[in-house]
Amino acid sequence: MTKKQLRLGLVPSGVGGPGAYNRWLDPEIPADASVNIDWYVDVARQAEDAKFDWIFIVDSQFITPQSPPHYLSRLEPLTLLSALAVVTRHIGLAGTLSTSYNDPFSIARRLASLDLISHGRAGWNVVTTGDAGTAGNFSLEEHYDYETRHARAAESIDVIRGLWRSYEEGSLPRDREQKKFLNPDKLRQLNHKGKYFSVTGPLNIERSPQGEPVIFQAGDSVPGRDLGAHYADVIFTHATTLEKTRRFREDLRERASRAGRNPDSVLIAPGIKFVIGDTDEHARDIARHYNATDHSFEQALGEFGRLFGWHDFTRYDPDAPFPDDVLKFAERSWYTSAKKITEQAISENLTLRQVIEQTQQGNKSAGVGKGSPFIGSAATVADKITEWFEKGAFDAVNIYLEHPSQFRRLVSEVLPRLRERGIIRDAYTGTTLRDNLGLDPA
Repeated sequence: MTKKQLRLGLVPSGVGGPGAYNRWLDPEIPADASVNIDWYVDVARQAEDAKFDWIFIVDSQFITPQSPPHYLSRLEPLTLLSALAVVTRHIGLAGTLSTSYNDPFSIARRLASLDLISHGRAGWNVVTTGDAGTAGNFSLEEHYDYETRHARAAESIDVIRGLWRSYEEGSLPRDREQKKFLNPDKLRQLNHKGKYFSVTGPLNIERSPQGEPVIFQAGDSVPGRDLGAHYADVIFTHATTLEKTRRFREDLRERASRAGRNPDSVLIAPGIKFVIGDTDEHARDIARHYNATDHSFEQALGEFGRLFGWHDFTRYDPDAPFPDDVLKFAERSWYTSAKKITEQAISENLTLRQVIEQTQQGNKSAGVGKGSPFIGSAATVADKITEWFEKGAFDAVNIYLEHPSQFRRLVSEVLPRLRERGIIRDAYTGTTLRDNLGLDPA
């Protein structure tokens, strides 16, 4: 590959994630899509035919009655991805596992297993878990604070990488003539003793063709950005505006350089949602229809508290000023996002209803709020993706699979335009996820 090309990720959210409570009413989506393996197999094959680099399975481990349908009943990521591994050949398989609520040895072994099953196509989305209620499902009285969550994550990644390197090259000769299965001199014991974990090792599974799984990560706080800059191969973010997304990419590349890494080895992949129509106006009409039918204000109000540790916002008058004393509830949850929302609401004297409507609009348009550049005709959407890529806003895009008819239009109308321009590949160039992302073997 002589020219840098855009990488593509796909995020299937089944019967509807945040901002799309009613998407499951679309007759093209099975009512049990989030637990329907046949649906996932079909999606994965479509994505592979379209030469996507990875399929990404999001996860969380705490729900309330206000959680979106996809969250209420969905398959565990690595179990699902292992099933997809045997019906695909090229596409990467990335899943979420929390460092707050999983031991490093278990994470290392499960991901290494997926990596071998898929012949080197596994990816791990590192999360520290924002849902404070998760603690109650893991025998803890309260959720870890920000500092502890990120410190645990850093130590966990170090341990997991150490475990993945238990077997050196040639450690398992499997020589029948010499009756020698193992070369013990090449088996490394970890013997890690840290602040949060004590792990002896070695890991009881060998390395895959790509060495070890690709690490994905998302986090906009300072600790989250530092974590990604130190460890991640691919960093997720939100596509707000071209300039803000480009500044995020520049910031992460600078942090990676200060951490002693080659900034070109860190790929920035914002999540984008899109709506494609016959014309730009037709696309806006479709977007307005989805905004009116996929979600309601009442549903958005019930869901809004998730960022604030599931604080109940239904107790407030929606037409009164946004409550100025709620940020404390987010201290062990998604504090960075909650802080931005609260500060904007207070500075602009917004009501709770106005904040909810702005958040709802942002969730349901294209991940970038009103006037999204990813709403329009196929030509418009292709032009905007090209512009953002060529102006250095991202190295990859994480595309949300929502309404099936829209995904078909993306594949059949937008991607061919990008291929004609050389923005995306027309064939897989390697056999592992690292190969296809242009990353060095681990």
